[in-house]
Amino acid sequence: MPGSVIGINMNYGYPGQASRHGDEVSRTRPVATTSEKIMFGAPVVQNTDGSVKAWEAASTAANFAGVAMRKVKAAKIYPYQNFGYYGAGEPCDVLLRGGISVVCAWGTPTIGGTVYVRTNVAEEGSPEEAKIGDFGAEDESGNCIALTNAKWSSSKDERNVAELTILTRQGV
Repeated sequence: MPGSVIGINMNYGYPGQASRHGDEVSRTRPVATTSEKIMFGAPVVQNTDGSVKAWEAASTAANFAGVAMRKVKAAKIYPYQNFGYYGAGEPCDVLLRGGISVVCAWGTPTIGGTVYVRTNVAEEGSPEEAKIGDFGAEDESGNCIALTNAKWSSSKDERNVAELTILTRQGV
C-alpha cells in the first residue's frame, strides 16, 4: 500500500458540515421558488416571507442570514452528497450561529480574520473560477463585502475547506 494512502494532515470536513456542536443554532427554511441552487456551505439571504435564497450580487452584510448546512437528504446525483445543494421549494437547513466548514475560494484565512463574500466577478483581478457567493479571506475592493458577524476559525486544508464561525444571529 503506498504511503500516500495514510494521511498525515487532518482536513476540515465537507462544506456545510457543522463543526462545533456546542454552540450550533440552526433553522429550516424553504428555498424561494425564484432562487438559484443553494450549495452546501454557501451563504444565504432570508426574504421577508421567511424563505431563503442564494447569495446574489446585490446582497449585503445585513442580508446575511447564515450558511446552508450539509444534511442527509435523498441523493439527487449519486454519489455527490458531500457537495450537494438545496433546490427551489425544498427545505434548507441554515446555520445561524456556530462553526461550519466552508470553501475559502481566495486568500489565506487566519484565526479571527475577516470573512468576505464575493458580490462581483471582475474580468481582471478575480480568481479564474470566481463565483458570486464565494467566501474569501482577502479584501478585493469592489468585488466583495466583509461579513460583520463572522470570523475565520482555522486555516484552510489542501481542498480549500476552512472553518468559519458565525458569532451572532441576524434575522429570525
